[in-house]
Amino acid sequence: MREGYVYILSNKNNDVLYVGVTSDIVKRIWEHKNKVTDGFTSRYNVTKLVYYECYNDIETAIVREKQIKGGSRKKKIDLVESVNKDWIDLYPDIIK
Repeated sequence: MREGYVYILSNKNNDVLYVGVTSDIVKRIWEHKNKVTDGFTSRYNVTKLVYYECYNDIETAIVREKQIKGGSRKKKIDLVESVNKDWIDLYPDIIK
């Protein structure tokens, strides 16, 4: 069984949010930061990891991702600020 991660990225000004899911958070955030794929995060320079959750399996993470995506922008902001009130980039913490 693979672990699963749900994450929220933002841009430098914290005015764009992106919610994603992955089984390898270090690799996936690196891909966002290095604009490996063309898409929303590359287009809007959304590279700052501001929130994440870890699950024992990817299926549970996918369910949680859909729940977060379905919530309002305010709920996403409240979720980020519940653990990261200064909106710092958490990526250095996960690559240790």
